[in-house]
Amino acid sequence: MNSTTQPKSPKHRQRPSWDEYFLQIAFTVAQRSTCDRAHVGCVLVRDRRILTTGYNGAPAGLPHCDDVGHLMVDGHCVRTLHAEQNALIQAALHGVSTEGATAYVTHQPCLTCAKMLINAGIRRVVYAGNYPDEHSHSFLNAAGVELIRLPWERQADTVYQPEPDLEKS
Repeated sequence: MNSTTQPKSPKHRQRPSWDEYFLQIAFTVAQRSTCDRAHVGCVLVRDRRILTTGYNGAPAGLPHCDDVGHLMVDGHCVRTLHAEQNALIQAALHGVSTEGATAYVTHQPCLTCAKMLINAGIRRVVYAGNYPDEHSHSFLNAAGVELIRLPWERQADTVYQPEPDLEKS
């Protein structure tokens, strides 16, 4: 017997868009970060399928910032790899092509990560928080990479919340 259901009330939470869905996963991935200065996550996706993930932290087998402290040079912790770098490295290690993929990142990529994403064939970058890098936008735009900022607002039903913009701290 067939049955129908009534639409849910407007008060019921709507499904997130695909961009919101994968960005939320990036925030979950960021919780694995081993550098307490910033928790950044990246999810590489193609055809609505997760290819790889990455978060910022020390290279495998080396001490984490959380354990031994930060190694600071010019205001940056150089002990860690960035989330985008780790996601691309995981793709390379496992033979996964990133050509035509979208990168979902909790924060705007820095210039070095932007260049790596370009060369890895990433076609879209969706991010939430700003990062104080004036050149990454122009490089991504010049390479034809679609750049979308999806501001993340605090919601009662969201488990993980983004950190404040790095440029404001």
